[in-house]
Amino acid sequence: MLSSLCKLLLIGRRFCGGIMVFYMLILLGIISNLFSFGASSGEQPLSRIAIHKATFAIHGSAYVKASPNVLGLKGENKEWVTLEYSHPDPSSDDWIGVFSPANFSSSVCEPENERVYPPTLCTSPIKFQYANYKNNAYNKTGKGSLKLQLINQRDDFSFALFSGGFSNPKLVAVSNAVIFANPKAPVYPRLAQGKSWNEMTVTWTSGYNIDEAIPFVEWFAQGTPIRSPAGTLTISRSSMCGAPARTVGWRDPGYIHTSFLKDLWPNLKYTYRLGHKLSNGSYVWSRLYSFRASPYPGQESLQRVVIFGDMGKAEADGSNEYNNFQPGSLNTTDQLVKDLKNIDIVLHIGDLCYANGYLSQWDQFTAQIEPIASTVPYMVGSGNHERDWPGTGSFYGNKDSGGECGVLAETMFYVPAENRAKFWYKTDYGMFRFCVADTEHDWRPGTEQYKFIEHCLASVDRQKQPWLIFLAHRVLGYSSDYSYSVEGSFQEPMGRESLQELWQKYKVDIALYGHAHNYERTCPVYQNSCVRNASNLYTGPFAATTHVVVGGGGAALSYFTTLRTKWSHFQDVDYGFVKLTAFNHSTLLLEYKKSSDGKVYDHFTISRDYRDILACAFDSCARTTLAT
Repeated sequence: MLSSLCKLLLIGRRFCGGIMVFYMLILLGIISNLFSFGASSGEQPLSRIAIHKATFAIHGSAYVKASPNVLGLKGENKEWVTLEYSHPDPSSDDWIGVFSPANFSSSVCEPENERVYPPTLCTSPIKFQYANYKNNAYNKTGKGSLKLQLINQRDDFSFALFSGGFSNPKLVAVSNAVIFANPKAPVYPRLAQGKSWNEMTVTWTSGYNIDEAIPFVEWFAQGTPIRSPAGTLTISRSSMCGAPARTVGWRDPGYIHTSFLKDLWPNLKYTYRLGHKLSNGSYVWSRLYSFRASPYPGQESLQRVVIFGDMGKAEADGSNEYNNFQPGSLNTTDQLVKDLKNIDIVLHIGDLCYANGYLSQWDQFTAQIEPIASTVPYMVGSGNHERDWPGTGSFYGNKDSGGECGVLAETMFYVPAENRAKFWYKTDYGMFRFCVADTEHDWRPGTEQYKFIEHCLASVDRQKQPWLIFLAHRVLGYSSDYSYSVEGSFQEPMGRESLQELWQKYKVDIALYGHAHNYERTCPVYQNSCVRNASNLYTGPFAATTHVVVGGGGAALSYFTTLRTKWSHFQDVDYGFVKLTAFNHSTLLLEYKKSSDGKVYDHFTISRDYRDILACAFDSCARTTLAT
């Protein structure tokens, strides 16, 4: 077609060829953007709102009414609010913003520069929805209603009607304030394994500082309850590294408490509740929760582990979802809740909630996972959307954390690391040894993290803990994700070159990653070659590590390159998670389940004896002597 056009316009062949190359480059750029959308779609929906440009356009006839005024009268931490609103001059880009605290005027602004006047509004809403959402007649009548779900976030709420869309917001009307009966109540417990196998940590959020109340956990299996004290941390605006976390995304995260429940009996079920003793001697309690203590390392019993990355959060009421930011998040959460009786521990390997500097979203995320994290250990890894910020010591110099630079993840969740600012750690669960790396810090030979990884892999007793699992956020092993293929690496640059000899030497069974928002399983692979053909059953001696990408937890999906490598066995562009089931010391099952229906779409089993672990494999043979 271009050739014919060139003839018609009497353009020279050489110039026409240049035009054709130009259009081909444009086409390739469009295709590249389409294929890499999922991998790069970390934009937080709240960032679309130019709240710092907002102006007042209060209209006397416009209104927003919220009911009920008081929530959580029976101790609930999650309630629905009904909004009724009217605007005499409606348009299709009118929207409702939920703000907390209810007073979100310029009085709360803290200018970074004394010579610059603060904007009219300087705090982002915690969620939003179009005024015509499920109100088809709004554009004509100017009247509408919404049902929005609120969670207890330590302060009151108000609802504001804006015109002008997101780029030029004009404040038209503000509702009455709505508040939970006890906004400071202890909420959203998160369990995590401690540094020893018989220790469980409980972390939660409240509005009580240490001068107002003493935090603790009351827990028991049988008999007299035990009370374990909790330490308290909080976060200030000055501890944020940049915008929006330090500016429009800032919201006081409250007080984060962590208690250590020690000397637990293996496998025993414990009941617990969160408590605060007020200065007047009275108590504030959460509801009762329960968990089962971890098995003794090496104990042979049925042990079930769920692993995924990049889940994010979503809103049950449909708000914040106009661009399908994290459409699979609720499905993944719901599937885990449905199957919770068959799950013993969860590992979420980075890109937790994609708050990206909008701190209110951490409360939303911990509320979403509460049914899971309050019942089984919820172990987390660090991803680019938790840590990365220029000039702060992260291995990558991008701005994916939105200025949080790791502070929120390191405070909101406990991990048994020696230093939570260095988010690598090991954790044992029965027959499993998990070595969790931190890809947002340097992992290459000679670094502190490289030494940790080798020690974690080398120190496990494979007779007692035969199942050795390596986990990291970015793909340090193998991935056919389009974003990696265009780099020509099929991995995180400098990933497997640095670590594959360790995986092979110490016979790592499975390495799992997130970051690429899809699912992929390799053959047992070493140095880009399949040491054994991919299968659904592996028996006998260890051959090489199987690499699994499980980054489809909920964030927008990413696609594979059309080039099919020999080591890639199974690929799926969908939301899902992995479940590992250790039946005993000889049999391990991996299943890939989709979040949409919970059914198994890929699986393989490892079946072997202890002598198979000891057997010589390529590049992992112990030295011997001829002496007798």
